[in-house]
Parts: sequence; structure tokens; C-alpha cells
Amino acid sequence: MNQNSRYGDGPVDVVIMAAGKGTRMKSSLPKVLHRLGGRSLVGHVIDTAARIGARHIVVVTGHGASDVESAIETAMPGFAPVFVRQVPQLGTGHAIQQAAPVLPDDGTVVILSGDVPLIGDTTLRALVAESAGRRLALLTIRLADPTGYGRIVRVPGPDDDEGEVQSIVEEKDATEAQRAIDEIYSGVMAVPARMLKTWLARLDNRNAQGEYYLTDIVGFATIDGVPVVAHRTDDLLQVSGVNSASQLAALERALQLRQAEALMAQGVRLADPARFDLRGTLACESDVEIDVNCVFEGAVSLGAGVRVGAHCVIANARIETGSVIHPFTHIDGDKVGVTVGAGSLVGPFARLRPGARLGPEVHIGNFVEVKNSTLGAGAKANHLAYLGDATVGERVNYGAGSITANYDGANKHRTVIGDDVHVGSNCVLVAPVTLGPWSTIGGGSTVTKSTPPGTLTISRARQVSFKNWERPKKAPKD
Repeated sequence: MNQNSRYGDGPVDVVIMAAGKGTRMKSSLPKVLHRLGGRSLVGHVIDTAARIGARHIVVVTGHGASDVESAIETAMPGFAPVFVRQVPQLGTGHAIQQAAPVLPDDGTVVILSGDVPLIGDTTLRALVAESAGRRLALLTIRLADPTGYGRIVRVPGPDDDEGEVQSIVEEKDATEAQRAIDEIYSGVMAVPARMLKTWLARLDNRNAQGEYYLTDIVGFATIDGVPVVAHRTDDLLQVSGVNSASQLAALERALQLRQAEALMAQGVRLADPARFDLRGTLACESDVEIDVNCVFEGAVSLGAGVRVGAHCVIANARIETGSVIHPFTHIDGDKVGVTVGAGSLVGPFARLRPGARLGPEVHIGNFVEVKNSTLGAGAKANHLAYLGDATVGERVNYGAGSITANYDGANKHRTVIGDDVHVGSNCVLVAPVTLGPWSTIGGGSTVTKSTPPGTLTISRARQVSFKNWERPKKAPKD
């Protein structure tokens, strides 16, 4: 958070309402912790608040307060929002009353909802500018079906003027004429803190729901002669909230389609934008091709000419120029990342785990797993193999069915394979062990000692065949 960022006539403080139970979600998980695009709903809102340079971010919690607060602190280490609790939950006005004591009087307060995740920072900056430290600014939108939303009531103006905002009336308290109004309040406002505190003290719960409505402050502003302005958006996605699993799924699809369209505008070729999922950030250079049903998580970068086959899951990885990721490959860099060198081929059905570092022109084939290992240029592990905690040299050929036995039950040990080594099929390399450059390991060997350069190493029992041998037979059943 930037302590010195200012818009309009003062610093900006943000309050995020995140106390609701979310009954319609039919879940024990607090509503604001459900995930959209790989992040919690409230996490999206906090990110946006940070991007507008909020001096303070206050999160109002209630239902599942401990879980919500813990999840925010875990997901955003080093981040220090102010938590206040609303117990019991008596309406939106009551929620902001809990935040009021921690809000400085000199700022503009932006009020957001933790279940409206896609509000944009540009929109919020415009709203704060409308407030200008002396007006109440509301974010509104026109809906073909405004059912369930608070309506914006205006005083009729001359000629074509829409008129000034007079009040917001909630659906349950609205007349038939008011319910016909199609301009609704989005739940987002910007208001000078000193005015907000005065109006919060005047709230009451004499309404159909017996709650303290934050929207009642619009009427107080009108009475006090404070201008109320409406900043209207036409972007429904920014003001869409989540109250049910179906709404969450619909918002997820809308978000994914918007992200897909942005990538295609940059030149990325998506086989089907309706079958694409980005749950983090994806940076693509020119001529990238992505097939259907791929999922990208965390921070992923794809170099020029990279091709990603169908049904891949890629998280926290850098895939360099000209590489091909064949279908059904799983790459997960977790916190340390994965690197795939230029011109490499990975998959199908391959798995790259955290710390995998592939040099240029490396081949990792079907049912090969690589973890915390580096592979030099041109190295190949084409079938049914495991490389864990290994340093693999250039042009190594690693045979089918071979593994590094890197764990002794207590500690991990490293295997070092020199340049141009050939490891036959079905070998076990028991770490710690070093295979010298140009050495060859015969198929079926279990290697427990380091091998000199340029040698052939075979470690297996002598083959013996017994004539006239019969397998044991099952006893006949009674």
C-alpha cells in the first residue's frame, strides 16, 4: 500500500465488506474465499485496492472471520490489512459502522464488496475523482432486469437532463414505480470520511428487512446539501457479485473468455477460447499456439513459437522459444519454478515438478517424471523414467524404466550423470552416485558406486535357466 498515493483532494482508504455467510453457496467455506480465476474472491478485491494506492485497507469480517483473516494473511504474506469484525451481521450500514473508528478523517473512503471480485482500478480512480473529497460518488449501471438491486432515484431535471441523485431505494422497500427504474446501485461508492462518519451515526433499521442500510446515507447527503453524483459503467462484469455456485461458474467463464480475448488480441492462437483457463498470469511472445482444455496457474511465460498441446496443466514455469509441450503434460513449478529450454520436447503424459531445469533441445517423453533436476543440452529421457535430485549432462540418453533412488528414508541425495552417458533400460541409480562422462550402464543394473569415465558398468545377477521346471499348481477344490 502506498501511503502517499492521492486522487482528488486527499488520500484514499478502502473498506471491503467480507462478513456475509453466503447461504446460497451451500458450502462451509465462507463465500469470499471461493475461488475465481485461481484466486479467492476477496483476494481479487484486495489486489485492486492495492493498485489504486490505498493508504489503508480495512476488511470487515463476520461469518468465518478467523478463516477469512487467516486465508488473507497466508495468501498475501507481508501484507497488513486492518481487520474489524461485524458480529452479528445487521446490514451494510452496520458493517461500515464497525470500520469507521479506524478510518482517518482526512481521506476519501472507497467501499467495496468482497464478493464483487472484478471491479477495475481504472473505474475506482474515476469514482474517487468524481468524489473529489467533497461529494458522495456512487458507481451505477443500467440493467435490463434490475430485480433484487437498489434503484437510483433521481430528481427530474430539465429537458433531457437525467436529474440529480436523490436516494437509493432497496427492492423490498420500493414502490411499483421505483421498481421500474433500470439504473441500479452497484454497491461501490467513494465518500469523504468525515461526512461518512456523520451519516453512519444517523442510520436506523426502520425498513422491511430490519437492517441498517448503507444506502440510506444518500438521503442524508441530499438533506445536508452534499452533492451526490453517479458514475455509470456499462461493464457488467466489473459489478457482478457472487451469491451462488451457478453465479460463480458464470463469472468464471466470463472472466476466462475476457482473458482469452486479450491474449488473442496480442496474437496468441487459441484453438478454442471457450476451452481455456488462466488462473494467474500468462506472458506470451509471438506465434504461441495453445490447444484446448489447457490450464495455466501462477506465473507462466511462453517464448516465441511455443506450442502447447491439449489438456496440459502448467503452473509457475518458463517455457522457452520453440519448445513443444505435448498433450496431457503436467508442469508444476510451485514456489521454485520450472524451466524448459529452447527447442525442447516434453510429453505426452510427462510430469515436471518443482526445480526441473531443462536445457535446450531436451526430450522428456511419455510417463517421465523430473523433480529438482537439471538436464543439459540434448539430454533425452524418452520413456517411463524418473529423475529426482539429479544433475544430468549434455547428450545423455536415459533409458526406459530407469530411476534415481534419491531418498534413503531420511535424506535426499544427488545423482550426477556426466556428458554423453548412456543409461540402459530398467536401471536403478542409488544416490549419492556419479557416472563419469562417456560411461555406459548396462540395462537392468543397480548402480551403488560411482563409475569412471568411458567405462561399461554392469551390475546384475548371472542369468540361469532350469530345465523341466514346473510352476506350482493350485490344489483342486473339493
